[in-house]
Amino acid sequence: MKKPIIISVDDDQQVLRSLKRDLRNQYKADYRIISTTSASEALEAVKELKKKGETVALFLSDQRMPEMPGVNFLEKARKFFPDAKRALLTAYSDTQAAIKAINDVQLDYYLLKPWDPPEEKLFPVLNELLEDWKLSYRPDFQGIRVVGYQYSPKSHNIKDWLAANLKPYQWVDARSDKGQELLKLHNYENKELPFVVLESGEALPDPDLPSLAEKLGMSATAAESLYDVVIVGGGPAGMAAAVYGGSEGLKTLLIEKRAPGGQAGTSSRIENYLGFPSGLSGSELTRRAMAQTLRFGVEVVSPREVSDIYIQDNYKILTLDDGSEVKTRAVILTTGVEYRHLPAEGADKFAGAGVYYGAATTEAKACENKIVYVVGGGNSAGQGAVYLSKFAKEVHILIRKPDLTSSMSSYLIDQIDGVKNIQVHGYRQIQEICGDDDHIQQLLIKNLEDDSSFKTDADSVFIFIGARPRTEWIERSKIIIDERGFIVTGRDVTTMDKRAKAWPLERAPYLLETCQPGVFAAGDVRSGAMNRVASAVGEGAMAIKFVHAYLAEH
Repeated sequence: MKKPIIISVDDDQQVLRSLKRDLRNQYKADYRIISTTSASEALEAVKELKKKGETVALFLSDQRMPEMPGVNFLEKARKFFPDAKRALLTAYSDTQAAIKAINDVQLDYYLLKPWDPPEEKLFPVLNELLEDWKLSYRPDFQGIRVVGYQYSPKSHNIKDWLAANLKPYQWVDARSDKGQELLKLHNYENKELPFVVLESGEALPDPDLPSLAEKLGMSATAAESLYDVVIVGGGPAGMAAAVYGGSEGLKTLLIEKRAPGGQAGTSSRIENYLGFPSGLSGSELTRRAMAQTLRFGVEVVSPREVSDIYIQDNYKILTLDDGSEVKTRAVILTTGVEYRHLPAEGADKFAGAGVYYGAATTEAKACENKIVYVVGGGNSAGQGAVYLSKFAKEVHILIRKPDLTSSMSSYLIDQIDGVKNIQVHGYRQIQEICGDDDHIQQLLIKNLEDDSSFKTDADSVFIFIGARPRTEWIERSKIIIDERGFIVTGRDVTTMDKRAKAWPLERAPYLLETCQPGVFAAGDVRSGAMNRVASAVGEGAMAIKFVHAYLAEH
């Protein structure tokens, strides 16, 4: 936590030095001391401190100053920090002005010059003022603040990205008093939202994610010209490969399109992962994995997307979405899967404005005392519903099948059965999402048993359906992909007659190797994967073993 601040202003250099010395001797352990001879300069500093989210505990000002009287300074400073205590330093002849200021600007105290000795004439007064201030002081959030509208796709995108990258932030609705205060403070009224205020006080209007990442100290460009292995995708498989690659001395680069953790990183609770009997959240798993990844010297580039891959003299050249290229000796594709889009009218219109793909942990607080629908019957849907039930008034799970038994783990079904405000509706499908210009209001739901339809009120819909592999960027002529879009690896590369000629070497492909030697796939993006966190982690580690074997051949 940053220390609260005591600001002292006096145009007499000698007096100010004495005051500054006494304040530091007494309060430097608990407060930062800022002193200046200029009232105008002090007001500018106060405004900047407000932008940076700092806290002022006490203003101590001389009354007779050439730029403005101390009473005027305190009155202007009060607009930025209304809860700070205000004390005036006066000569005996100015006591009437000080007494008048008690009523005019709610002055807390006035002190006569000189205050020697300070142990008797200064510190007792200031101690009492600071103790009173601490009784009502509630520290402001110190960190990133996102100002925008709740049902704004752009605002949701930034919030979801910050949450996925484990960056603490405070959401501020632009319509609230706090939001209006920040807009006015940064001269951002009547401009496009959202805008992000960094801890330094710098405001970024509607930033794109790579620019925001750079500002937060993340890297969106590769530092080296050649790597031993590049891992594309930062889910459990990718992070496991990064940890083992880095720990075994390979020059390793991890490229992530959005945020580490993948689908697992958005899970509110993973309870069937070995070694965690009480379960752990996806964000906690991601935090631990990223700490290991960085500890072993792995370079991480994010958010950055790979748009193409080609082979040149046994080197693999990756083209990134900014046009730059990365050269590597081996590649591991761990791009994972993403939720399929809801095939309902209005779903695209309200995406990020009441319709969310995953993102239960990001938007849960905004669902307080509201009616929420969860679409999907897998573990991710169940975990999301349980988490949302802690905030929402009602949570309704919609599935096309009669019940959850064929698609969800039994431990999770038991949990859902024990939550009073969760209801499961079988044979249900959303046909249309209805609402105004800002957000959704109703759903048109079809009963698949009798083909009837009905409308119901809804505030938010969270989609957890299907698994669409993130392979749209891969040219089918370069890497074999099955009919569902998943990457074919190992024996399957050579056992299918029509693809038998795709493998160029005499040896058989390694278990996780694609039709391109030295290009591997692991985790959910691989054809035949188990779609479990534990299996993804295992495949990521196994891929490094095959990378070693491949590199030994070249």
